[in-house]
Amino acid sequence: MVILNQPNTGNGAIRAMPEEEFFVSGHRACAGCGATILLRHITKAAGKDTIIVNATGCMEVVSTPYPETSWRLPWIHGAFQNNSAIASGVVEALRMLGKKTKVIVIGGDGATFDIGFGTLSGAVERGHDFLYICYDNEAYMNTGVQRSGATPLYSNTTTSPAEKKVHGKTEFKKPLPLIIAAHRAPYVATASVSHIPDLYAKIKKALSIKGPKYIQVFAICPTGWYSDISKSIEIPRMAVQSKVCPLYEIVNGKLKFTVEVNNPIPAKDYLKTQGRFKHLNEEEIAEIQKNVDSEWNRLKALEKLEGIF
Repeated sequence: MVILNQPNTGNGAIRAMPEEEFFVSGHRACAGCGATILLRHITKAAGKDTIIVNATGCMEVVSTPYPETSWRLPWIHGAFQNNSAIASGVVEALRMLGKKTKVIVIGGDGATFDIGFGTLSGAVERGHDFLYICYDNEAYMNTGVQRSGATPLYSNTTTSPAEKKVHGKTEFKKPLPLIIAAHRAPYVATASVSHIPDLYAKIKKALSIKGPKYIQVFAICPTGWYSDISKSIEIPRMAVQSKVCPLYEIVNGKLKFTVEVNNPIPAKDYLKTQGRFKHLNEEEIAEIQKNVDSEWNRLKALEKLEGIF
């Protein structure tokens, strides 16, 4: 067992992680890819007797160039729109066979926020017993860095370019964790590649709960974010420290922060680490900061409630 020590984590400061690997070397991911770091630790937390359903996207493409694979677990590739439907069928087949094999669905924000949202919503509404994990790198990275429902305001993408009149995407990021919680899923959480013990604990907790679960994990894409590949942990950590990426869980409708931020850094410090925001003016940065503060305060207000749905 490998002992991980990370302070300021509501799920426990010290976590023991198995040394056995289930997502291994040989994949074709870009240097500094946050999502591959996540896959390694997601599979460690899940362990053996787990089936992975993986939507079309970067992680599918880089991990399974036929006839090779980086997976050491049973793995199924589904299209953007139907990974949750495939998982639903797998779960029900296992139930009929009397098996307790864990089922984890993995998709990027394009497959989750947008194209695959319908089947995800349906699966959660029907109550299928699987864990859906979205690696959120805030755009369609595999197909050319197009904007998605997860892309933040003013981000420069190939379909929301930063030009003279329109400075990137004109809409705020979709609050998908709250939308899934509104389906009355028993467990919903956010996590980050910068806080592995928190992520590990949330996966373990989710897998101990029966029914549909959803974890959204903040994962950097240096290629699409135009960022330094050596800072793929530092930049997501700054997102947490600036309150851009709040870390919390919602258990049976009750929201609780798992990582507190007592001395936040300005959102500007986080934004300036990435080329996708280099075009921003001071007024736009102030608007982003205002929204970050507003969303944080809204979540804090929800935390005080007995149940948010």
